[in-house]
Amino acid sequence: MNQARDEYDVIVLGAGPVGENVADRTRAAGLSTAIVERELVGGECSYWACVPSKALLRPVLARAEARQVPGLRQAVGGALSAADVFAYRDKQVGNWKDDGALPWLESAGIDLVRGHGRLVGPQRVAVTPPDGSGGDERILTARHAVAVCTGTRASLPGLPGIADVHPWTSREATSSSSVPERLIIVGGGVVACEMATAWNGLGSRVTVLVRGSGLLERIEPFAGGLVAETLREAGVEIRTGTSVKDLARPGGTDGPVTVTLESGERLEADEVLFATGRTPHTDDLGLETVGLEPGGWLTVDETCRVRDVPDGWLYGVGDVNHQALLTHQGKYQARIAGAAIGARARGVTRLDTDRWGEYATTADEAAVPQVVFTDPEVAAVGLTAEQAEAEGRSIRVVDVDMGQVEGAVLYADGYRGQARMVVDLDRGHPIGITFVGPGVSELLHSATIAIAGEVPIERLWHAVPSFPTISEVWLRLLEAYRG
Repeated sequence: MNQARDEYDVIVLGAGPVGENVADRTRAAGLSTAIVERELVGGECSYWACVPSKALLRPVLARAEARQVPGLRQAVGGALSAADVFAYRDKQVGNWKDDGALPWLESAGIDLVRGHGRLVGPQRVAVTPPDGSGGDERILTARHAVAVCTGTRASLPGLPGIADVHPWTSREATSSSSVPERLIIVGGGVVACEMATAWNGLGSRVTVLVRGSGLLERIEPFAGGLVAETLREAGVEIRTGTSVKDLARPGGTDGPVTVTLESGERLEADEVLFATGRTPHTDDLGLETVGLEPGGWLTVDETCRVRDVPDGWLYGVGDVNHQALLTHQGKYQARIAGAAIGARARGVTRLDTDRWGEYATTADEAAVPQVVFTDPEVAAVGLTAEQAEAEGRSIRVVDVDMGQVEGAVLYADGYRGQARMVVDLDRGHPIGITFVGPGVSELLHSATIAIAGEVPIERLWHAVPSFPTISEVWLRLLEAYRG
């Protein structure tokens, strides 16, 4: 790759999926582009989040589903081989090396600059070489745009003793190659639920401590209830309404962790995982040199251009803007932001940023899809009933027992699941759909299309699902709606 020049049309900070997609779109627009990365090309998702977590979960979930198939359950009654699962995970993340990601950058004509990039004024980025690599700091200049795509990191609460116990975050939970005999997970969101599923399946005795009243509280209530039911049946202890007071590890980094609850009760585990939220990677990016507050979320417009920055050259794409902390939504934003950068570089002054316009990230507030890879799976897109009511919408909620769908009956003996459709009565189309049950993740894109396309209920009636598939749940939802 050519790294001799120090002036580019576009500079992208962060070579995760979001940064890669911004760079791909700006190169497609004919703009010279450099991407700056201080860790691995591919980012958090590829090495410490989406990919390794799903690699750990796949054997666990496949075994759980196989145990629901008559004639097969007897063949999968034993324990998983943790060593084989870890080897599979390591292969999927390229053994934490990014060699396989580099040929694409080169083929796309994107220059990779390794090191820590930070702003040093309008349209200027200083890059400090990685530790031990030698070399001088470089100053790069962007003629048109700088895109901040640095994502987030795990957020740890300021509890007494937390630094001394060296807790797991999502990174350690997805990269560990040893199974703790006892694992405490603090949190009740997606990471907590998925890691409870994975590590329980690999042999840990898992205890989940939830401050709130249940799991997955940002999704429809029945989702967290069904996931909790299955986790408890698998041997996971779930305590709701529980807060941690302090932590200690008297024996050092290899000894057990003592977790003291607000009630005064003490629990002991070999490792403790905090899955308590994310914080943006913006504290060391030099934002103060362009009039912004370091360490905060970047406030952006419909095209992901950062507000309150003169001349509109700075973009915040992906998790850093706090619009939708999901890899696929970040990539969606990146495609729009990259296209907007290209259009503005061509001199286009009026972009179509109306709702569902070519340069508007409308899906971030209207059609965000998410899958939780637990047993059962949770797949949701759009608004929950509670969110829709809070917006003052006139809605109708339709619930269907997925265990009554013939395709689900054939999929698993004793299939348990539920589907919900939230319909905007004034507009006549679905605005929220949630599926819970084995294998429902592959139903989600059809729901996403229905919501993003604002497809009327009357037209959905003509979208005929195949028999006997789980997708017949669509027919059951529509029949229930029509009465």
